Amino acid sequence: MAFKKISLSELSFNPFEKIGKEWMLITGGNAEKFNTMTASWGQLGVLWNKNVLTCYIRPNRYTYEFIENGEYFTASFLGEKYRNALSFCGSHSGKDCDKVKETGLTPVETDGCMTFGEADLVFVCRKLYNYDIQENGFTTGDGIAEKVYGNDPYHRAYISEITAVYIKE
Repeated sequence: MAFKKISLSELSFNPFEKIGKEWMLITGGNAEKFNTMTASWGQLGVLWNKNVLTCYIRPNRYTYEFIENGEYFTASFLGEKYRNALSFCGSHSGKDCDKVKETGLTPVETDGCMTFGEADLVFVCRKLYNYDIQENGFTTGDGIAEKVYGNDPYHRAYISEITAVYIKE
């Protein structure tokens, strides 16, 4: 389960498939204490002359405190083979269970961050900017806020520089 560091320019994939269909694990913390959660919302692009990933985390998620309190985190893509593990990590809180034990995923430290040996692709990300999504920011009248949020808290967005890219060797 070794990783090889590559240049971001070596990658070729469809981000809509990778994020929206395959999903990713957002993991904050370090080898002593970390948590991960599944995410299917996000963006990849260029902002402020940096290659960035933007992810969204609700403040009531356990992973939120790890991302909030750290400078770096990882976005890991495991692929369809690990759909059950991804589903579990997206529907259970690390406050209530040991996600690693429950899923059988293998924690791996990379650049001082945590990822998983089962990942095919890992982005190491450094937070640059965050903002809270707010109801008054929606510009359409098609009910997105009501449909997506209801009584749930709005997400915090983290725009983060991709500082390293790893693929499975």
